[in-house]
Amino acid sequence: MSRPMRRRGHGMGAHNIKDINKDAVKRLLSYLGRYKIKLFFVVISIIISSIAGAVSSLFLKALIDDYITPMLTEAVPDFSGFFRVILLLGGIYIIGVLASFFYSRTMVFVSQGVLKKIRDEMFAKMQRLPIKYFDSHSHGDLMSHYTNDVDALRQMLSQSLPHLFSSVVTIVAVVASMMYLSLWLTGFVILFVLVLLKIVKKIVGKSGRFFVEQQKTLGDLNGYIEEMINGLKVVKVFNHEKAVIEEFDKKNQMLCENSGKANMYANILMPVMMNLGYLLYVLIAIVGGVLAVNGVPNISIAGTGVLSLGMIASFLQLSRNFVQPIAQVSQQLNAVVMAIAGAERIFKLMDEEPETDEGYVTLVNARYENGKLVESDQRTDLWAWKHPNEDGSVTYIPLKGEVRFYNVDFGYNEEEIVLHDISLFAKPGQKVAFVGATGAGKTTITNLINRFYDLADGKIRYDGININKIKKSDLRRSLGIVLQDVNLFSGTVMENIRYGRLDATDEECIQAAKLANADGFIRMLPEGYNTVITGNGSELSQGQRQLISIARATVADPPVMILDEATSSIDTRTEAIVQEGMDALMKGRTVFVIAHRLSTVQNSDVIMVLEKGKIIERGTHDELLKEKGRYYQLYTGAFELD
Repeated sequence: MSRPMRRRGHGMGAHNIKDINKDAVKRLLSYLGRYKIKLFFVVISIIISSIAGAVSSLFLKALIDDYITPMLTEAVPDFSGFFRVILLLGGIYIIGVLASFFYSRTMVFVSQGVLKKIRDEMFAKMQRLPIKYFDSHSHGDLMSHYTNDVDALRQMLSQSLPHLFSSVVTIVAVVASMMYLSLWLTGFVILFVLVLLKIVKKIVGKSGRFFVEQQKTLGDLNGYIEEMINGLKVVKVFNHEKAVIEEFDKKNQMLCENSGKANMYANILMPVMMNLGYLLYVLIAIVGGVLAVNGVPNISIAGTGVLSLGMIASFLQLSRNFVQPIAQVSQQLNAVVMAIAGAERIFKLMDEEPETDEGYVTLVNARYENGKLVESDQRTDLWAWKHPNEDGSVTYIPLKGEVRFYNVDFGYNEEEIVLHDISLFAKPGQKVAFVGATGAGKTTITNLINRFYDLADGKIRYDGININKIKKSDLRRSLGIVLQDVNLFSGTVMENIRYGRLDATDEECIQAAKLANADGFIRMLPEGYNTVITGNGSELSQGQRQLISIARATVADPPVMILDEATSSIDTRTEAIVQEGMDALMKGRTVFVIAHRLSTVQNSDVIMVLEKGKIIERGTHDELLKEKGRYYQLYTGAFELD
């Protein structure tokens, strides 16, 4: 069967601060809407914390000019006023600390609530995506949305955003305090900071671009790791370890380079800022000292006066409080850019076109009442299609399991058609077998019955109803599938069997296991049906896993069964045992069988031989042998399936 090639989507190109996706930012912030009250108190707490920091620096002026300096000239200093100021200053610091603690703690709860909602929506959206999306995207890269991208959002929401807002408020408060002390020194600081921002912009722009590339290459690397873990046995069987390691090294090297460059620029930012801050500290001391010595009148928003020692000391402290939040803003911008990159990837997944379903015919439990088919609220042994009519009435059509293909064409993409003019029918209770080489289109036909993919041309009717009119969930509920690749979930054996029908009782699950001849080996497990399966059932043999899968399809009790190489992983002796259970399971059901072992399809009502997407032969086992065509060649070994 032709399958679509899987590609690894990176999601975005290189970004920097200028190209931050504003729509992604707005959409991300919209998730904060439900926390308006908490965020209001967070904002108040941040403002209180920032003001407390600025006011404490202003107290330094009063402490020096009004208390320390006068006490230097007193023979017996009075420390009572000094201690009151110290206590008041201590109280301001405590208020600032408590405010910081409150907003930090609150933002943790807010961010986790937002991330939970995003994860819920993302997972729910994945359930609505078509199969072809997962065929064309690396599973590891998809997992990276839930891990790396979400973690980047967590860091931004719980740390970066509060720190950014706190830094901005602090800068405003500090600038106001500086202007209260001295406009001359404030102007000097602003000129210095303008030069400082030029340097910051250059560094942050480079680090932001590489942080985005880091997110992309990390998703790519995760996708490769996931594929290699799934195919580890194949890697070892074909001694492909060296090539796999080399490919991993290439991808890991790309991640290392992007991450190294991103963190290099991010890590040099803070030392550069702090050292420039020390330079500013020294320059303010020099400029302030020169102004004070030369008796230059001090101008501030409070008026004019003399530039005192206390003013200079307070201004030096405020300059430290001014540079530090600018450094924090610059540092946090990297986290913001990385988080927005992750948000873009997440929202791109959320914006993928969901699996469309225009169906309106539903599957319901039914019963006969006075010879007329009616809907039942309770589970019965009879199913019916509920077909709404244009006049508002409802028609109930018994579910029989008749499937017909009419001139069906299909391709996984428009350029390559893999099924050509397929016409076939399966009457209720018939067993239809598909044989042919790999890539002939056998599994593709069963995928179309499930509507995993939509047709390019033609139509498929189920009990006379075009399957496009049947809701996909109801269509798939009427079908039981046993695949060659078995997927078992973490949980007990009983829970895995019940996956076929969640309302099945334990007795029904056990009966299904007996019908599939799985009951014997299940009872020999350590805890029987309560044995916990982990790692996709790696502790079980391939045949045992397949038997559980068959029991799972059995408990669903569907009118139509699809067996895609269902017994390919079972040895010949076990196959004979399973075949008895399968024959009992198939009684009264329409069954589609895909098999390489021709011994499993000999008793089929009709066998169809496919080649290059076309049905080249059809008939019973005996009829096809008499024709001495391709089936005859396959059966006698003159031509082998590849």
